[in-house]
Amino acid sequence: MKFITEEDLRDLYKKQPFTDYDLKEGERLTPGARQFLVDRGVDMYDRNDPMAVLDAQKKEKAKAAQAAKTESSSGCRNGKKLCSRMKALHSLFLLTARDLLDTDLCLSQQLTGLSRQFAALGSVSEGKCEAVGLVCNACTGMNGENFSQCIGDCFEITEFHMQMPKGREMLLLDRLRSELECFSLDAQELIADEKLCQTLEARLNEIINTISQMICGAMGGKECQRKA
Repeated sequence: MKFITEEDLRDLYKKQPFTDYDLKEGERLTPGARQFLVDRGVDMYDRNDPMAVLDAQKKEKAKAAQAAKTESSSGCRNGKKLCSRMKALHSLFLLTARDLLDTDLCLSQQLTGLSRQFAALGSVSEGKCEAVGLVCNACTGMNGENFSQCIGDCFEITEFHMQMPKGREMLLLDRLRSELECFSLDAQELIADEKLCQTLEARLNEIINTISQMICGAMGGKECQRKA
């Protein structure tokens, strides 16, 4: 039988403060050592005491249950947040389409179609993605190989574009595109299923890239504005 003294514990604590102490089989604490642990609020696990073993097992089960509850609660919050973000974005789709309706019926109708595609992604909050991929209308900067990827904006929207005949339309579309890009980044933190997240990202990139083409179209000209 080995007795652990207060001095032994002081030396250990001086080297590295600890919050729990595991008393191994064949070891006993002196009264002073036990008081040392009590004074510092150190949890003690005595393998020689059946009641202590049982108590430790109960604590472990309680910790596991709390961890599972926290994980479940976090998953529920993430699901609600994801759903709310998608509802807000869908409203922005419709609001933008409504604003475009007064100036460009073709753009408005095209955006309404994209809003339906985005709405089809709503099932991701239920752990699935039922939306089919969009068809790529290839141009010099975009094709079937990169259409589902994050390829960035074709060009930067500045105050110069604001003064163009289709400046308002370009700004409205750019705002929507930026919100979609932010949502795509947020979704990576809100969705635990990596495969589902990748599928959602691909569908979002297709919508974002289509909006980029719409902005290019509003810019005018027949050449793609994407910088090499």
